[in-house]
Amino acid sequence: MTDGRLEAIWLKRAHRGVMDAVESARLVVGQGVEGSVDRSRRRQVTLIEREAWHRFMTDLNANIDPAARRANLMVSGISLPHTRKRILRVGDVRLEIGGELTPCERMDEALPGLRAAMVPNWGGGVFAQVLSDGVVHLGDTVDWEG
Repeated sequence: MTDGRLEAIWLKRAHRGVMDAVESARLVVGQGVEGSVDRSRRRQVTLIEREAWHRFMTDLNANIDPAARRANLMVSGISLPHTRKRILRVGDVRLEIGGELTPCERMDEALPGLRAAMVPNWGGGVFAQVLSDGVVHLGDTVDWEG
């Protein structure tokens, strides 16, 4: 049993565009988050931990919107570092973790020092491939399979 939970969902409708917060989103096998751009075959969905984001904000004495990370999903109560090849269940949707998300220069545009703060221990989050179609909703349970 886990206390993992889906805390936020964002869609990116244009390259370098604004991240739109939504209450639910459809995840599609082989594609990722429906209506979101900048997807690839490997990097279909991006995830970050709420706890990591709060740690960055505390360390940098800041309070910016976590949408600045530009991830699709924010989860809490579950640890994402070093989980490559593990299966994460978000509601009824299954995701296979593909690897670590490397923070880019856009992080320092959002907040100076953020990129460096995110580098250790997979702090930038993870990317995943969608293994089963479905709709995820804010508040959905998040847990590791197996």
